[in-house]
Amino acid sequence: MKELKAIESLRPLLEFYPWAIPVIIIIGLASSLLEGLGISLFIPFLQSFGQNNIQFESNNYLVDLITQPFADLSLKARTLVLPLLILSSIFLKNSLLYLNTALFSWFNWRISHRLRSNIFEQVMRVSYEFLEHTQSGKIVSILDKETWQTSQALSNFVTIIISLCTILVYGIFLFLLSWQLTLLVAVFSVAISITIQFLTRQIKNLGNQAAWANADFVHRALEGISGVKIIRAFNRETYEQSRFNRASNRVCNSFMKLDLVSGAVRPLSEVLSTALLTFILVVLLQNKTNLPTLLTFIFMLYRLQPPMQYLDSARVNLIALSASVDRVMELLDRSNKRYICSGKIPFDKLESGVCLESVTFCYNPQDKPALTNVSIYIPKGKTTAIVGLSGGGKSTVINLICRFYDVTEGEIYVDNLPLRELNLWSWRSKIATVSQDIYLFSTTVRENIAYGRLNATEAEIIAAAKQANAHDFISELPQGYDTPVGDRGVRLSGGQRQRIALARAIIRDPEILILDEATNALDTISEHLIQEALNKFSHDRTTIAIAHRLSTIENADQIIVLEKGKVIEQGNLQQLLQLNGIFAKLYHLQYHNSQTSKTI
Repeated sequence: MKELKAIESLRPLLEFYPWAIPVIIIIGLASSLLEGLGISLFIPFLQSFGQNNIQFESNNYLVDLITQPFADLSLKARTLVLPLLILSSIFLKNSLLYLNTALFSWFNWRISHRLRSNIFEQVMRVSYEFLEHTQSGKIVSILDKETWQTSQALSNFVTIIISLCTILVYGIFLFLLSWQLTLLVAVFSVAISITIQFLTRQIKNLGNQAAWANADFVHRALEGISGVKIIRAFNRETYEQSRFNRASNRVCNSFMKLDLVSGAVRPLSEVLSTALLTFILVVLLQNKTNLPTLLTFIFMLYRLQPPMQYLDSARVNLIALSASVDRVMELLDRSNKRYICSGKIPFDKLESGVCLESVTFCYNPQDKPALTNVSIYIPKGKTTAIVGLSGGGKSTVINLICRFYDVTEGEIYVDNLPLRELNLWSWRSKIATVSQDIYLFSTTVRENIAYGRLNATEAEIIAAAKQANAHDFISELPQGYDTPVGDRGVRLSGGQRQRIALARAIIRDPEILILDEATNALDTISEHLIQEALNKFSHDRTTIAIAHRLSTIENADQIIVLEKGKVIEQGNLQQLLQLNGIFAKLYHLQYHNSQTSKTI
């Protein structure tokens, strides 16, 4: 059954707090039992009217059991005691019901929190390979909307449990009052449930369509917001608005269909249940021999209708939400994803250098290798520049050294120790990166600089900013170091963002400094300021620079030339120029074309 599959998909969530569901069931049974008992007490209470003695022998086990304790009481005592007992049982029932509501609220929100936290942790730890092949909109949709829908599915599951508890208790009371009528009610109730199930058989497909439509909508919204400059530059506002409207319209249509089907359950169930109740009432009124018992049966049957409606509604909603549950669980599933596993050896400082030995790497098994049999030695305290045409494998080398990926073949050694055996946190804590594509967080300048070392003091933050040639412009900002930089640093110029990123790297005081085309897209003044800061900071520090600027290449201790994932030349500037190979050709071509830009 679809319901069982949906419940099975929720099982991992229930394991967070395995005691919660049994407690909820016990409290639900107790509250239902108290309500059933309270309603049953109406039998002796109604029998008290117009007679001094309660009918004791009725040939009905439940009636006899309920009336026996009050048989010897006077009429006055019965009319006082029975209402108090009825009110007390209903009060206790509702107290337990509130306790159950409070318990489930705690349970549901704790599960929701842990679910979101686990998904975020998954995103932080899963391999880049997975993230590169998954739309960011899909992840955001799962993290935001579908985790909420999963908690709704869990809520519906608990509603099913509580409704079943109530139906079970009421069913026992009804059976003891009249097993013939109870069987008749059961047959009609099953028929109603099957009818509703038949009419809503497409609910899971509609839920799946809605989930995919929402993921596509979030992806479209994120792309539109992130690419607003490009959109405006190419006059594509109307085009993007049209794409956004189509995605939004798909969401509206999908969820509207889902709401129409889900919303039909409650009124349909109520109409059919009312028809059943009316039919039973007509049957019972034909026999007036024991009117108090019959009225109690009717009242209990009436009280049974809401739990049955809740059961049908919750069951349909659970199936509708099962697609979201599946997507959340699939994202959390660790068995089909790759992870970079940390080694056990702590890393303190670089002693000799980093060595790539016969390294081959493929981003995807079906693609050509991004690196093929690459061997590079990066000595401590020296600057190593990596150059080459786009697609040559320069950024791949950096990704492997940072251990964002593991090599496919070969090995990377750090001071003769395999990189994969080093503790990942301690290794990355000794690396700082400054790249062309700067990412600043939507917070203050101070917090962005301190991101390099969270416990940095105010004096250390200012010192790092000064060393990065950033202090002067920061001081002129409206709120100085407390100025918000906006989303991705949108309120700052490219050169200002780059200098804040450099200050973030400086305050980290790394063993290894990685410069990924750090000055490639800057104006001459910004480039000079950053290059001046870099020259000071990288002195006697292990520096790896993916470089296009001659100012960086000329000062490098060694230059590695990559082409199509292979090392084709290696040496210092003079050695490579004397080789008169591809590097020399690129160098002289760019030098003669533009001595001002000095770019290759």
